[in-house]
Amino acid sequence: MKKFTEPPRAELTVGSLKGQFLVSMPSLRDPHFNHSITLICDHSDDGAMGLVLNHPLGELTLGDIFEQMDLTAAPSAAQLPVFAGGPVQQERGFVVHPSDQRWESTIDVSPSVALTASRDILESMAAGTGPHNAIVALGYAGWDGGQLEDEIANNAWITLQADSDLLFNTPAEQRWAAAAKLLGFDLNLISSSAGHA
Repeated sequence: MKKFTEPPRAELTVGSLKGQFLVSMPSLRDPHFNHSITLICDHSDDGAMGLVLNHPLGELTLGDIFEQMDLTAAPSAAQLPVFAGGPVQQERGFVVHPSDQRWESTIDVSPSVALTASRDILESMAAGTGPHNAIVALGYAGWDGGQLEDEIANNAWITLQADSDLLFNTPAEQRWAAAAKLLGFDLNLISSSAGHA
C-alpha cells in the first residue's frame, strides 16, 4: 500500500530555491530527470526536496490508489494520472495543489502552490471536496547540501519561479517546453555542452 506521509522538512534559507521550477537541460540523460520539470518544495543548506511533475507512472491512475486505500471515488477524480515524483521513497505519495485549501500536513511551496502528503487530502478528493486542481506523485527527488547548487553550476538545470498556470492548466507532456518558453527560448535548440562565461 502506498503511504501518504509528511515530506522531509528543512528551514528556508537565503538563496533558497523553494517555490522554483528546475527545468532539465537537454544534456541531462538520467531517466528520472530527462526532459523534466521539478517543483522544489524545500531547500536549505542541508539539501533540497522536489517533485518531478511531468513523468506519468505508466497507466497508474488515482483510482488505483483509491482502490488500494479502500476509497470509493467519482470517476473524474479516479481518472487523474499519477506521476513519478522522483527516485527516492517511491512508496510515498504527495499532492501538489493550489494553496487555497488546507489539510493535516499541508505546507506552502509558494504563495499560490501547496503540498500535502497526508491521507485526508485523498479522502477529500475521493469525496469530491478536494482541491479543484491537483497533481499526484509517488516518490520525490532529493539532493544533499550543495549538490543541487553544483548541478545548476554544471548546466544540468535552469531555474524559474513556479507558475501555477503552467502546473495546473498545461498538459503534462507540454510542461517542459512550456517552462522553457516562459524563459524565452527552445531548450531543444541549446547545445548539450553549454559553458560558463
